[in-house]
Amino acid sequence: MQTHYDRLGGEDVVRKLVDQFYDLMDSQPEYYGIRKLHPQDLSGSRQKLLMFLSGWLGGPQLYVEAFGHPMLRARHLPFPIGIAERDQWLGSMQQALQDVGVEDGLQNELMQAFSKTADHMRNKEG
Repeated sequence: MQTHYDRLGGEDVVRKLVDQFYDLMDSQPEYYGIRKLHPQDLSGSRQKLLMFLSGWLGGPQLYVEAFGHPMLRARHLPFPIGIAERDQWLGSMQQALQDVGVEDGLQNELMQAFSKTADHMRNKEG
């Protein structure tokens, strides 16, 4: 069975997805709530998300090799993440998936998985 990583098209498409995700976050006012939680320079965030998604999608475990277990919730605890932040993250990712031309069935599968993960990152009410 092909992994999501393979179905997307490998590293090149994952990189395009990550770049589009952060470009949207950086330029669209509806994502300001999550943009302000990131450093001014997004290059490190882009690289870490690329590395994480590579493994999370079934490709090379770049993040684990460099940093160990992702411990996503623990790494995100310093940032106030509620429903609004979760929904902004998901909105930016869904738009990025559409913008890079990911087919609808795969988009739906990924958004279901992203939704579960993003909801798990919530650490504040509302």
